[in-house]
Amino acid sequence: MIMKNRTVIFQFLLLGLPIPPEHQHLFYALFLAMYLTTVLGDLIIIILILLDSHLHTPMYFFLSNLSFSDLCFSSVTMPKLLLNMQSEDTSISYEGCLTQMYFSNLFGGLEIFFLVIMAYDRYVAICLPLHYTSIMRPKLCVFLVLLSWVFTMLNSLLHTLLLARLSFCEDRVIRHFFCDTSALLNLACSDIYINELVIFFLGGPIMVIPFLLIVVSYVRIVFSIIKVSSTQAIHKVFSTCGSHLSVVSLFYGTVIGLYLCPSANNFTVKEASMAMMYTVVTPMLNPFIYSLRNRDIKEALVRVFIKKKIFL
Repeated sequence: MIMKNRTVIFQFLLLGLPIPPEHQHLFYALFLAMYLTTVLGDLIIIILILLDSHLHTPMYFFLSNLSFSDLCFSSVTMPKLLLNMQSEDTSISYEGCLTQMYFSNLFGGLEIFFLVIMAYDRYVAICLPLHYTSIMRPKLCVFLVLLSWVFTMLNSLLHTLLLARLSFCEDRVIRHFFCDTSALLNLACSDIYINELVIFFLGGPIMVIPFLLIVVSYVRIVFSIIKVSSTQAIHKVFSTCGSHLSVVSLFYGTVIGLYLCPSANNFTVKEASMAMMYTVVTPMLNPFIYSLRNRDIKEALVRVFIKKKIFL
């Protein structure tokens, strides 16, 4: 149904990634391996934290939530991308597209808040060790996680409702590999001023302020360690903080670059790479950076396997 160059959209077509046809199978295998690595790594962490009582601490409580959000974040986009790479039909229904957009914003927002909470937890543990148990009480930990869920759900719902009110032109090709908010706005025939205003004034602080808080937390950790610790401890902290900050910078840098400093309406190779970084690469790296390199996680893995052998 077309009226005044506007149409009721029942489905969109996802353009996908700008990959030459001769390389499709190679990239399909690569993305499938990355997705399976993410799923396996996050599931191992979540199960270990649930089963091992030694890991029932604030740090691992937050880590289990981060792993869950990573798992869901990748699962929102990757299965559809992998399916489209093996199929000639790249369509997605209007309702399915809005649903995918809602959950990608939701779990992407949770990723941001959980990274901030974990940085604060490490700051309290290292810089204020004598007050750690009194500050990071179970009630506060649960409150921080619930607050993150409520805020990101409302924020994602707001963006989805604002987009749902728009009319779309006849062009229904989404120049992205998933239903991204900015890509959908490019197809709208309606006035998107309010949408852009909300993205800038609400989305901007959500991205920038948490990143600054994380940097401040790790800077204070580093200075605190330098004052009192040995050279070996300093090297260990720098190694840990450096790896954490590298992943955080990769995630926030690509998100801020895409949403607050967009280059053009076209989905270029550069933009595709940046989108893959925060939707696929960082969720895959988080299990290795935050936990699988961690001695407690390795010891918990051994304990769980020993218990399993005993019961067998």
